[in-house]
Amino acid sequence: MSNAITRTVVNVTPPKVYDPDGLLNHCLAGEDWAFVKVYNQYAGQIYRLSISILNDRQDAEEVLQDTFEYAFRKIENFDPEKASFKTWLYQIAVSRCRNKRRRKWLPTIQLNQMIGQQVPDPNMLSPAEEMDLSERQQTVWDALSSLSPKFRETAVLRYYDGLTYAEIGRVLSIPAKTAESRMRLAHKSLRKILTKDLDQK
Repeated sequence: MSNAITRTVVNVTPPKVYDPDGLLNHCLAGEDWAFVKVYNQYAGQIYRLSISILNDRQDAEEVLQDTFEYAFRKIENFDPEKASFKTWLYQIAVSRCRNKRRRKWLPTIQLNQMIGQQVPDPNMLSPAEEMDLSERQQTVWDALSSLSPKFRETAVLRYYDGLTYAEIGRVLSIPAKTAESRMRLAHKSLRKILTKDLDQK
């Protein structure tokens, strides 16, 4: 993992009030506290996105590291006029997920195998909430995991991250209309899978 992520921050005094709009400028200046803050702010979201696409904890952790290593190395290439920083990180993460997927056939894991991941994310469920996951929720997750890669990517970005079709299009490098079409087909497939599952019970 990048030294900017892992090394202990010493002799660096961050300003008392963080300026979200100027944070990346501090990164460009090579200030360690800014790299740490950016990582802590987005790491959970990138991990959740990666594991939702790959269904493999180790691969998701590697994608998390690779994403930030690349982003911090190439941060001067980020253009806020083209996309938000989150969207830019998602583009990097999805690209690395696709590379992982090309290299091997990934097994499907159950939702409870992901419980206990340590990456900080304020949107993740608490341990108590995770224990209350219903059979129906696991069924929905299994249905999502059974989708084709391109439909799964779209559905994860839409359902779990609430991205607009324009944002999804930027992340996946496709037109917004294509993203909307994929989401419609993914939703149709999910309904078919879930209806079949319910009919069998």
